[in-house]
Amino acid sequence: MDYLPIFLRLRARTALVVGGGQVAARKADWLLKAGARVTVVAPQLVAELAIRAAGAELAHVAAPFASAQLAGAALVVAASDDREVNAAVAQSAHALEIPVNVVDSPELSSFIFPAIIDRSPVVVAVSSAGSSPVLARQVRAQIEASLPARLGALARFLGRRRAAVKRALAPGARRAFWERLISGRTAAAVLSGNESAAARSFASELRSAGGSAGEVWLIGAGPGDPDLLTLRALQLLQQADVILYDRLVPDAILERARRDAERVFVGKEAGGEQAQQARINELMVSLARAGKRVARLKGGDGYVFGRGGEELEALAAAGIPWRVVPGITAALGAAAGADIPLTHRRLAHSVTLVSGHAALDDSLDWRALARPRQTVVFYMGVAQLPRIVARLRAAGASADLPAAIVERATLPAQRVLRAPLASLATLAAREQVAAPALLIVGEVTALAPGIAAAAGSGDPELSRAQRPAVGAVA
Repeated sequence: MDYLPIFLRLRARTALVVGGGQVAARKADWLLKAGARVTVVAPQLVAELAIRAAGAELAHVAAPFASAQLAGAALVVAASDDREVNAAVAQSAHALEIPVNVVDSPELSSFIFPAIIDRSPVVVAVSSAGSSPVLARQVRAQIEASLPARLGALARFLGRRRAAVKRALAPGARRAFWERLISGRTAAAVLSGNESAAARSFASELRSAGGSAGEVWLIGAGPGDPDLLTLRALQLLQQADVILYDRLVPDAILERARRDAERVFVGKEAGGEQAQQARINELMVSLARAGKRVARLKGGDGYVFGRGGEELEALAAAGIPWRVVPGITAALGAAAGADIPLTHRRLAHSVTLVSGHAALDDSLDWRALARPRQTVVFYMGVAQLPRIVARLRAAGASADLPAAIVERATLPAQRVLRAPLASLATLAAREQVAAPALLIVGEVTALAPGIAAAAGSGDPELSRAQRPAVGAVA
């Protein structure tokens, strides 16, 4: 470790910045945010610094650098565009044992500025010891993306209640209480901006401290690509004690979960689904009553053909607290992965989502599904593909109506099969399409580059999409 990471208290202390350009302005901005009294030494200032000097936000010494200007400074930043001046600042500061940073010259510096994530009072600093500032900024961006925007508000909320917890709980019980609070309903309310609800939840939690109330999170895992998880889903997966997951959740998503969380596969196959769903409901309730934080992880979105409503009913009936985290449903993920717009001003003014099991349902309005100028997406339709095609054709759908099947959407092995409706089942059988796969029917499926001509000629076209994951090198 080349540098000791520390947080320096600068409030009301003097910080000297030598240089009047944009780099100096950025450093002065951070110092002002930390509460320092900033003095800028430079013959001339860029507009941003000049405005702040005119408004008395900082002091301006319109002169060249001189070592006497360092008197009383808690630290100094050399940010001029003159290397000799910067070297002189460093030499003088080292002689007086004043911490100094020389921009882009770590060899002359006694401290360096990290890449900063500011969720005050929570502050995260990332450093590459000056070897690769761009890499440090990229790491900062990745961390920042995983932190809630209102994390600082949560820290302040908890800080105001530390004394109450100290009075109410013995030292050995406090840590477990805070951990439960930070990952539970109270924190969720603060992060959503509802501090009045958070205050009520906190009071209830403190009164019942030591109890074993758990919670269930119904989380949509999206179409498969782990980079398409929502931030809230990722945050809760890092907190869950137990993860109940189905067969549409790939290992790459489970790897984003807390390492020591218990993983329980509860995937349903064809046949006996009702009994299996009842077992899942009982498992969620029993685990929550045992004090566990349970992540019920479903492919796509739990409220779109995911039986999330049934699970919510079971939790409500048992009095178990829950939270729902939506996911990118398969229709959106598959369409985006295959470059198929679900709506289009000329071709489709509506989208209908249908369960593939509905092919066995005589009450479904197939004439409405066969109408032009719309997009119809069938979930779980591979097994019933010939029946679906036959019913659409019988209801008036054209034999030449463009259609597509997206197999393993958003994953590296994604495949897209496009053909006129009448030819699609034959193509799918020849290519041995297997679940998970989505059927999209409508003129929009012919819009991908190079597809329109093939669709117009009636010749089936098979296209394979081997797409690298986000951030990978193609």
